[in-house]
Amino acid sequence: MRAIFDHVAPRYDLMNDLMSFGTHRLWKREMVAILNPQRGQRLVDVAGGTGDIAFLSLPRLLPEGSGGAVGAVVCDASEKMLAVGRERALDRGVLCGIEWVCADALALPLRDKSADLYTNGFGLRNVTRIGGALSEAYRVLRPGGRFLALEFTPQVAPVLQAPYDFYSFQVLPLIGEIVAGNRDAYLYLADSIRRFPSQSALTEMIAAAGLERVKFRNLMGGVAALYSAWRL
Repeated sequence: MRAIFDHVAPRYDLMNDLMSFGTHRLWKREMVAILNPQRGQRLVDVAGGTGDIAFLSLPRLLPEGSGGAVGAVVCDASEKMLAVGRERALDRGVLCGIEWVCADALALPLRDKSADLYTNGFGLRNVTRIGGALSEAYRVLRPGGRFLALEFTPQVAPVLQAPYDFYSFQVLPLIGEIVAGNRDAYLYLADSIRRFPSQSALTEMIAAAGLERVKFRNLMGGVAALYSAWRL
């Protein structure tokens, strides 16, 4: 898995824009709006890749003139994805406020109860044990902490299923081959979505990890879903 993301890292953001027609950015903005980060809170963005969620959250987490304070920790298993994120930060003039950590979602190098907010954007499909990643989310969240995950789903509206399958298994791998030079990575993406737990099954897994008030909301006819929970 790390090798796949290392290979596509230089074209990862472009591929996301092309394959979702920019929709992923709208979803992430909505995610951060619902998260509603507050000044002084600490965000852990797992599978944070090139930093989209951290960049959107940082202005709310840290007021200007906060010096070397860290408002967001971006954790990802791919060092090359993080390297792209660091370059994006420099291009944006973000010289502090975000810590970039190469780490497995199953073993976060963070203290117990050290985060106010935990986010995971399209990363739960890529862990070897979803339950383990969710348990880590529970461990690092403080009581009262918020959990939000954005993920593609295997269940879409029936009217969308046929065109969605054609796009996923025919068009998307072709775009991946042309733009990222890696057809197999985007075949994997389509396969991983189909093998991912349903929305109801994932909410049960989130609750089993100890998180409470678990709910989900479908986006774009169930192409993706936003999962919300709390550590109470």
